[in-house]
Amino acid sequence: NKESKRMKLVSYRLKNSETAYRMGVMVGDKVADLQEGYRAILFSKQQIEEVNTLHEKLPADPGAFYHIGQPAIDKAHDAFQYITEYQDQLPFIYEREQVRLGTPVPQPRKIICIGRNYVEHAAEMESDIPEFPVLFTKYATTLLGPEDDIEKTPLTEKLDYEVELTLVIGKTAKEVKKENAYDYIGGYTIGNDTTARDIQKRTVQWLQGKAIDRTSPIGPWVVTPDEIKDPANLNVRTYVNGEKRQDSNTSKLIFDIPFLIEF
Repeated sequence: NKESKRMKLVSYRLKNSETAYRMGVMVGDKVADLQEGYRAILFSKQQIEEVNTLHEKLPADPGAFYHIGQPAIDKAHDAFQYITEYQDQLPFIYEREQVRLGTPVPQPRKIICIGRNYVEHAAEMESDIPEFPVLFTKYATTLLGPEDDIEKTPLTEKLDYEVELTLVIGKTAKEVKKENAYDYIGGYTIGNDTTARDIQKRTVQWLQGKAIDRTSPIGPWVVTPDEIKDPANLNVRTYVNGEKRQDSNTSKLIFDIPFLIEF
């Protein structure tokens, strides 16, 4: 079906292994190694010299992969198509229970977050509609993978959850105009903006309540822009123990995606 053919980029490693996380891609319910997929393409074309420099163009390391940006993503598409076509013949495809998924974009250089950007959430927080986007940041140490436990510090008694659409910027961006904003998006994923509300509200600066180590899961995968028909019309929901707690849509953003990237 269409969902199974959608390219979903993951960070993975084999269970019971201390090896570093590698770039992978979902093939149905299985995980395939992305670099090995592209290596297989090069061998099939007898492009041996290209094999020797593969680590530079399609790195196995997720951080290095996203720092390359769109050129690496383009090669990932080629690898995904090859893997999908020849999946029954390839040795580097693993059952889901064999692997552990990590943070899909580890060690990002910047994590820029937007607060109070849904009308309903602003009302819930008893806040006015902001005139300008409210910016805050997180550190890379804040992030978790989709299978990791959120670590609750004893410093807070009010740890809260919050679903967010998360953008991955796919190339160097500076002074971007909103009409060109989508050209800079390398992919989309989901984030849980876990917040220590009591710590957050001690001062006007939110950082201390938003950037606690190992509290913000993202993932499980990154979906590339060509797979998203309309990013301005995506449902975002949170379930806690099977109970739906949040239900909104990106069409209800106060400041839309192109405006935010320009801002």
